[in-house]
Amino acid sequence: MAGKWLSKLLGDQGERAAIKFLKQAGYSILAKQYRTGQGEIDVIALDGQTVVFVEVKTRRSDSKGKPFEAITPQKQSQLTRLASSFLKKHKLLQQPARFDVISILWPRARANSAKPEIQHFQNAFAPSGKFQFFT
Repeated sequence: MAGKWLSKLLGDQGERAAIKFLKQAGYSILAKQYRTGQGEIDVIALDGQTVVFVEVKTRRSDSKGKPFEAITPQKQSQLTRLASSFLKKHKLLQQPARFDVISILWPRARANSAKPEIQHFQNAFAPSGKFQFFT
């Protein structure tokens, strides 16, 4: 039980770091932890006119692989469905859109430091399934 709680805290800390990183890069944040009955998108932002759906993965070490490697084809399909729903709900279907991944490696020794290792993968994967987005 405590492990799941600590994992959630690390994930939230990673999302805050990702938002700070995106803002410094000039992105406007539209939504954080956007939830529906189908799941959650960590961050939705604007990069110019492009709607960016950002999946944030944070880990303490890369002993089980890099954080970004945890984004499976199933997760990509789920994010595609959620993004499509968001675009439709907010009448943004004609806007260019893409999926980015922010991978954060935050070892325990540096957990309270302001310098986690952050990698930003723009256009990390294409929409999956029957969905098409403008790019």
